Amino acid sequence: MHGELLCERGRTALTIAASAGFAATAAGEIVSGVRGAPLVADLVVGVLGCALVPLLFRWPVPSAVVLMVLTAFVPTATPPASVGVVQIARRGPLAVAVGVAAAGVAGHLVRGLWRPTPGLPYEWWVVLVVLGHAALVGGGALAEARRQLILSLTERARRAEAEQGRRIAEARAAERTRIAREMHDVLAHRLSLLATYAGALEYRPDSSPERIAQAAGVIRATVHQALNELRDVIALLRDTDEDPDGPLPTLAGLSELVEESRAVGTPVEVRDTLDAAAVPGATGRTAYRVLQEALTNARKHAPGSPVRVELGGAPGARLRIVVSNPVSGAAPGPGGGVGLVGLTERVRLAGGRLDHGAVAGEFRLAAELPWPA
Repeated sequence: MHGELLCERGRTALTIAASAGFAATAAGEIVSGVRGAPLVADLVVGVLGCALVPLLFRWPVPSAVVLMVLTAFVPTATPPASVGVVQIARRGPLAVAVGVAAAGVAGHLVRGLWRPTPGLPYEWWVVLVVLGHAALVGGGALAEARRQLILSLTERARRAEAEQGRRIAEARAAERTRIAREMHDVLAHRLSLLATYAGALEYRPDSSPERIAQAAGVIRATVHQALNELRDVIALLRDTDEDPDGPLPTLAGLSELVEESRAVGTPVEVRDTLDAAAVPGATGRTAYRVLQEALTNARKHAPGSPVRVELGGAPGARLRIVVSNPVSGAAPGPGGGVGLVGLTERVRLAGGRLDHGAVAGEFRLAAELPWPA
């Protein structure tokens, strides 16, 4: 589509150039004193040459050869003939363009013999004709090279956009897959307990009231725990390089996370007004993941730049996290932004919100997470 648009613009520009050149040449003929039959012939042949310009885009070589022949007789054929040379240089092999240009040079040299330009020696006429046609061939070839470059860059941008879209879709799918797997792991045990105790109540209706009350209490506690774990399931997602049997990190591990960044040369300033012990486990785990991803991005895309971390919030309100660092001039590497896509999905499914982007010369990541009273 983009290539067709470029072609259409090129054709329009060449047609306008041929018409403007014809008008300028005809005006020059009139000013120089050409009158009568010669002027009429110049105008008629010039109009015929301009009429052949649209044919240059369909049958370039035959149309251009006809125009080159016309240049041997009248100067008004020169503009459309020049357009023919440019068009062939843009679309045809270079050897063909040089051949057509040579025919144009021959036509102009013939006209210079029987219809010389007043005040211009023939030797200079030859030089101007040769240089002019060389410039036409070079300009046409350069225009085609530029067009091909634009098409190539457009195609590369389209492929890069499609690849980024594919990566984002894969990141979202992977995040949902991990959620489903974690949901199964977390809830399967609780639901199996429910089934066991419910089955016991069904098949032992003669149990004592004490045992029935005990089983009902266990069922109630199990349901309560299952609901809590269902709320926590998003925050329980594990990274592939994480020990599956180890404790899941929470905000209690913030200082260790910050020291890891400082140890590799990233200055980190922390403004923390939170009571970490009061933060619910699910919220704390999600907050830890937000901070981990933010510090990782800062080290990756702006190594050595200072990072500012702000944490605040209270029960009944929301836990707020803001991480900012100066924007680096380095281009993002392959897959850049995919980690943030997965993190955004995780925060959204946890009932929160995450925004990120460049603001006033620095990259800013802001997250809000629910904090029940």
